[in-house]
Amino acid sequence: MHVNARSMAVNIIITSSLNSFASERRFNIVDSIAQLKSKLELITGASWRTMILELFNDEGKFIKSLNDDSATLSSCDIKDEMRIHVIESNPLKKKGEFEDVSQVEKYEMSEEDYGKRANSARAFLEQQRKLQSHQQDDQDKEQQLAAESIKVGCRCEVTLPNSPPRKGLVMFVGETKFKSGYWVGVRYDEPYGKNDGSVAGYRYFDCPPKYGGFVKPSLVKVGDYPEDNLLDDDEM
Repeated sequence: MHVNARSMAVNIIITSSLNSFASERRFNIVDSIAQLKSKLELITGASWRTMILELFNDEGKFIKSLNDDSATLSSCDIKDEMRIHVIESNPLKKKGEFEDVSQVEKYEMSEEDYGKRANSARAFLEQQRKLQSHQQDDQDKEQQLAAESIKVGCRCEVTLPNSPPRKGLVMFVGETKFKSGYWVGVRYDEPYGKNDGSVAGYRYFDCPPKYGGFVKPSLVKVGDYPEDNLLDDDEM
Protein backbone atom coordinates (compact mmCIF):
# COMPACT_ATOMS: atom_id res chain seq x y z
CA MET A 1 0.00 0.00 0.00
CA HIS A 2 1.46 3.34 -1.05
CA VAL A 3 1.26 6.16 1.48
CA ASN A 4 1.55 9.76 0.28
CA ALA A 5 4.35 11.39 2.24
CA ARG A 6 2.52 14.70 2.22
CA SER A 7 -0.48 13.12 3.95
CA MET A 8 1.83 12.08 6.79
CA ALA A 9 2.82 15.67 7.60
CA VAL A 10 1.05 18.74 8.91
CA ASN A 11 1.89 22.44 8.70
CA ILE A 12 1.74 24.16 12.09
CA ILE A 13 2.25 27.79 13.11
CA ILE A 14 4.61 28.00 16.10
CA THR A 15 4.60 30.88 18.58
CA SER A 16 6.34 31.14 21.92
CA SER A 17 6.28 33.12 25.13
CA LEU A 18 10.04 33.63 24.66
CA ASN A 19 9.90 35.09 21.14
CA SER A 20 8.05 37.90 19.42
CA PHE A 21 7.85 36.17 16.06
CA ALA A 22 5.96 33.20 14.63
CA SER A 23 7.21 30.54 12.26
CA GLU A 24 5.54 27.86 10.17
CA ARG A 25 6.96 24.35 10.46
CA ARG A 26 6.12 20.94 9.07
CA PHE A 27 5.86 17.92 11.41
CA ASN A 28 5.08 14.24 10.98
CA ILE A 29 1.60 13.39 12.27
CA VAL A 30 2.91 10.21 13.88
CA ASP A 31 5.30 12.18 16.09
CA SER A 32 4.47 12.06 19.76
CA ILE A 33 4.04 15.22 21.81
CA ALA A 34 7.32 14.35 23.54
CA GLN A 35 9.08 14.22 20.15
CA LEU A 36 7.43 17.48 19.16
CA LYS A 37 8.69 19.16 22.34
CA SER A 38 12.27 18.15 21.60
CA LYS A 39 11.99 19.77 18.16
CA LEU A 40 10.31 22.87 19.56
CA GLU A 41 13.19 23.28 22.01
CA LEU A 42 15.50 24.01 19.07
CA ILE A 43 12.97 26.34 17.47
CA THR A 44 11.87 28.41 20.45
CA GLY A 45 14.65 28.06 23.03
CA ALA A 46 12.20 26.78 25.65
CA SER A 47 13.21 23.64 27.55
CA TRP A 48 11.24 20.52 26.67
CA ARG A 49 11.09 19.72 30.39
CA THR A 50 9.35 22.96 31.36
CA MET A 51 7.40 23.91 28.24
CA ILE A 52 3.61 23.92 28.10
CA LEU A 53 1.87 23.50 24.73
CA GLU A 54 -1.44 25.11 23.84
CA LEU A 55 -3.31 24.31 20.63
CA PHE A 56 -5.31 26.96 18.70
CA ASN A 57 -7.36 26.59 15.53
CA ASP A 58 -6.71 28.59 12.35
CA GLU A 59 -9.02 31.35 13.61
CA GLY A 60 -7.03 31.80 16.81
CA LYS A 61 -9.50 30.05 19.11
CA PHE A 62 -8.02 28.05 21.98
CA ILE A 63 -8.77 24.33 21.66
CA LYS A 64 -6.83 22.52 24.36
CA SER A 65 -3.52 22.00 26.13
CA LEU A 66 -1.30 19.21 24.86
CA ASN A 67 -0.42 17.51 28.13
CA ASP A 68 -0.11 13.86 27.10
CA ASP A 69 3.49 13.35 25.98
CA SER A 70 2.68 9.89 24.62
CA ALA A 71 -0.12 11.12 22.35
CA THR A 72 0.60 11.62 18.64
CA LEU A 73 -0.18 14.71 16.61
CA SER A 74 -2.70 12.65 14.69
CA SER A 75 -4.50 11.50 17.83
CA CYS A 76 -4.64 15.10 19.05
CA ASP A 77 -6.48 15.95 15.80
CA ILE A 78 -3.90 18.58 14.83
CA LYS A 79 -4.52 19.90 11.31
CA ASP A 80 -2.83 22.25 8.82
CA GLU A 81 -2.62 25.94 9.76
CA MET A 82 -3.39 25.32 13.44
CA ARG A 83 -1.16 27.10 15.92
CA ILE A 84 0.80 25.67 18.82
CA HIS A 85 1.83 28.23 21.42
CA VAL A 86 4.86 27.24 23.51
CA ILE A 87 4.88 28.59 27.06
CA GLU A 88 8.13 28.46 29.02
CA SER A 89 7.18 27.89 32.64
CA ASN A 90 10.71 28.42 33.94
CA PRO A 91 10.66 31.95 35.44
CA LEU A 92 14.42 32.32 34.91
CA LYS A 93 13.91 32.48 31.17
CA LYS A 94 12.60 35.79 29.86
CA LYS A 95 10.97 36.85 26.63
CA GLY A 96 13.39 38.12 24.02
CA GLU A 97 16.56 36.75 25.61
CA PHE A 98 17.25 34.73 22.47
CA GLU A 99 16.68 37.76 20.26
CA ASP A 100 18.81 40.34 22.11
CA VAL A 101 22.27 39.92 20.61
CA SER A 102 23.64 42.54 23.00
CA GLN A 103 23.54 39.87 25.66
CA VAL A 104 25.72 37.54 23.61
CA GLU A 105 29.35 37.46 24.69
CA LYS A 106 31.45 38.72 21.83
CA TYR A 107 34.82 37.35 20.88
CA GLU A 108 37.40 40.04 20.25
CA MET A 109 40.62 39.10 18.51
CA SER A 110 43.80 40.95 19.36
CA GLU A 111 45.66 42.87 16.67
CA GLU A 112 48.57 40.43 17.02
CA ASP A 113 46.39 37.35 16.52
CA TYR A 114 44.53 38.97 13.64
CA GLY A 115 47.81 39.85 12.00
CA LYS A 116 48.83 36.17 12.09
CA ARG A 117 45.74 35.00 10.20
CA ALA A 118 46.61 33.99 6.65
CA ASN A 119 43.04 34.20 5.32
CA SER A 120 41.98 37.58 6.70
CA ALA A 121 40.94 40.59 4.62
CA ARG A 122 44.03 42.43 5.87
CA ALA A 123 46.30 39.59 4.70
CA PHE A 124 44.62 39.57 1.28
CA LEU A 125 45.01 43.34 0.86
CA GLU A 126 48.65 43.11 1.95
CA GLN A 127 49.28 40.36 -0.60
CA GLN A 128 47.66 42.50 -3.30
CA ARG A 129 49.76 45.51 -2.25
CA LYS A 130 52.96 43.49 -2.43
CA LEU A 131 51.97 42.03 -5.79
CA GLN A 132 51.25 45.48 -7.20
CA SER A 133 54.52 46.78 -5.72
CA HIS A 134 56.49 43.93 -7.34
CA GLN A 135 54.74 44.55 -10.65
CA GLN A 136 55.54 48.25 -10.42
CA ASP A 137 59.17 47.48 -9.57
CA ASP A 138 59.40 45.18 -12.61
CA GLN A 139 57.89 47.86 -14.84
CA ASP A 140 60.27 50.50 -13.45
CA LYS A 141 63.27 48.22 -14.11
CA GLU A 142 62.03 47.57 -17.62
CA GLN A 143 61.68 51.30 -18.29
CA GLN A 144 65.09 52.02 -16.75
CA LEU A 145 66.77 49.45 -19.02
CA ALA A 146 65.01 50.95 -22.03
CA ALA A 147 66.07 54.46 -20.97
CA GLU A 148 69.74 53.44 -20.71
CA SER A 149 69.81 52.72 -24.47
CA ILE A 150 68.43 56.17 -25.36
CA LYS A 151 70.75 59.17 -25.57
CA VAL A 152 69.96 62.87 -25.79
CA GLY A 153 70.47 64.11 -29.36
CA CYS A 154 69.42 60.86 -31.02
CA ARG A 155 66.81 60.79 -33.72
CA CYS A 156 63.84 58.68 -32.71
CA GLU A 157 60.43 57.35 -33.57
CA VAL A 158 57.66 57.35 -30.97
CA THR A 159 54.80 54.86 -31.22
CA LEU A 160 51.84 55.64 -28.96
CA PRO A 161 48.78 53.36 -28.68
CA ASN A 162 46.21 54.02 -31.42
CA SER A 163 48.43 56.64 -33.05
CA PRO A 164 50.72 56.64 -36.11
CA PRO A 165 54.49 56.79 -35.52
CA ARG A 166 55.92 60.23 -34.77
CA LYS A 167 59.48 61.26 -35.58
CA GLY A 168 61.53 63.60 -33.48
CA LEU A 169 64.68 64.34 -31.53
CA VAL A 170 65.47 63.07 -28.03
CA MET A 171 65.89 66.08 -25.75
CA PHE A 172 65.69 64.58 -22.27
CA VAL A 173 66.11 61.17 -20.61
CA GLY A 174 65.62 60.51 -16.91
CA GLU A 175 63.33 60.94 -13.93
CA THR A 176 60.96 63.89 -13.68
CA LYS A 177 59.14 65.89 -11.03
CA PHE A 178 55.70 65.53 -12.58
CA LYS A 179 55.53 61.73 -12.25
CA SER A 180 57.64 58.86 -10.94
CA GLY A 181 59.72 56.60 -13.15
CA TYR A 182 61.83 57.22 -16.24
CA TRP A 183 60.66 59.43 -19.10
CA VAL A 184 61.94 60.52 -22.48
CA GLY A 185 61.42 64.11 -23.59
CA VAL A 186 60.98 64.41 -27.35
CA ARG A 187 60.88 67.42 -29.66
CA TYR A 188 58.66 66.28 -32.49
CA ASP A 189 59.24 67.27 -36.10
CA GLU A 190 55.61 68.39 -36.29
CA PRO A 191 53.22 69.80 -33.64
CA TYR A 192 52.09 66.46 -32.27
CA GLY A 193 53.09 67.29 -28.70
CA LYS A 194 51.41 68.69 -25.61
CA ASN A 195 53.96 71.20 -24.33
CA ASP A 196 57.07 73.27 -25.02
CA GLY A 197 59.46 71.11 -23.03
CA SER A 198 58.16 72.21 -19.63
CA VAL A 199 55.56 70.58 -17.32
CA ALA A 200 53.92 72.21 -14.30
CA GLY A 201 56.26 75.19 -14.51
CA TYR A 202 59.49 73.15 -14.60
CA ARG A 203 61.51 73.21 -17.81
CA TYR A 204 63.31 70.09 -19.05
CA PHE A 205 64.21 71.31 -22.57
CA ASP A 206 63.30 74.02 -25.06
CA CYS A 207 61.08 73.70 -28.11
CA PRO A 208 58.14 75.55 -29.71
CA PRO A 209 54.70 75.04 -28.12
CA LYS A 210 52.96 71.78 -29.10
CA TYR A 211 56.24 70.30 -30.33
CA GLY A 212 57.27 68.77 -27.00
CA GLY A 213 56.14 65.59 -25.30
CA PHE A 214 57.16 63.08 -22.64
CA VAL A 215 56.73 59.35 -23.16
CA LYS A 216 57.82 56.11 -21.54
CA PRO A 217 61.18 54.79 -22.81
CA SER A 218 59.60 51.55 -24.05
CA LEU A 219 57.62 53.58 -26.61
CA VAL A 220 60.75 55.15 -28.11
CA LYS A 221 63.01 53.69 -30.81
CA VAL A 222 66.25 55.46 -31.63
CA GLY A 223 67.91 55.15 -35.03
CA ASP A 224 68.21 56.72 -38.44
CA TYR A 225 64.92 58.53 -38.62
CA PRO A 226 65.55 61.61 -40.80
CA GLU A 227 63.13 64.51 -40.84
CA ASP A 228 60.47 64.26 -43.50
CA ASN A 229 61.19 66.57 -46.41
CA LEU A 230 58.03 68.60 -46.64
CA LEU A 231 59.19 70.46 -49.79
CA ASP A 232 59.00 69.06 -53.31
CA ASP A 233 62.49 68.58 -54.83
CA ASP A 234 61.25 70.29 -57.98
CA GLU A 235 60.12 73.39 -56.09
CA MET A 236 62.27 75.76 -54.05
